[in-house]
Amino acid sequence: MSPQPWGAYAVTVRRGDAAALDDVTFPVPRGEVAAVVGGDGAGKTTLLRTLVGGIRPGAGHVSAPPLDRCGFMPTGASGVWSDLTVDENIAFVAAAHHLGGPELAERRGSLLGAAGLESVRDRLARDLSGGMRRKLGFCLAMLHRPDLLVLDEPSTGVDPVSRVDLWRLISQAAAGGTAVAMATTYLDEAERASTCLVLDQGRALTSGTPTDLLAATPGTITAGRAAADHPELSWRRGRSTHSWHPGPPAPGEEPLTPDMEDSVIAYTLADQHAAALRSPR
Repeated sequence: MSPQPWGAYAVTVRRGDAAALDDVTFPVPRGEVAAVVGGDGAGKTTLLRTLVGGIRPGAGHVSAPPLDRCGFMPTGASGVWSDLTVDENIAFVAAAHHLGGPELAERRGSLLGAAGLESVRDRLARDLSGGMRRKLGFCLAMLHRPDLLVLDEPSTGVDPVSRVDLWRLISQAAAGGTAVAMATTYLDEAERASTCLVLDQGRALTSGTPTDLLAATPGTITAGRAAADHPELSWRRGRSTHSWHPGPPAPGEEPLTPDMEDSVIAYTLADQHAAALRSPR
């Protein structure tokens, strides 16, 4: 019998009377990238912090390796010390994991080379570009070859080239056998993950492979003018407006084949629509 994947299982986290996570399951198999997406306040960061022991769930359980076998890259500051050079950041984290000598030299060279940071080893982290800081944060989280790597929006706000570099590093980590859990605001990244969880206000709306999520997109999505009666069911996509309604296509209506962005919006709107039907009038 194969071991249970790392991850969160039927986890509930409460903050006062509100549930930050409500019976959420999020497996993170070894050698795969599991993505979690959702809007602000959906519970993404809470879920990731729960995976690495930063938050204790009130119900359910977390399956994870010991903390010293986890790597964590927080959002924002990226887990980088601004007043240290790139090399000093590496040395500081290496000391915490008791890495040194030839092993550290090999690991530092491999990670910084793959991240394109070899030429800036003596530069203070605060003087790096945003993309470089994020890549350094990734190197620090991966320095000790963790079994579980947890990344909180690693590519948010960085330039397109650095986004490509970061995704390549993430893919390489998974290919090497690491279980990778990541929150992302970029749904094209979620579409490249092995599995995806969609959260909204602490609840799981759907989960599965990107192919399965796209195939099961609820309702009908069309392009054109905003829905006159229900403008809240429309959103902009570039120069076009997409609209959602719960039923099958109307006669003569040409539905769109959704991408991940359309699909996630449709799941969210379908959940809101179902809630409105359940509410007393």
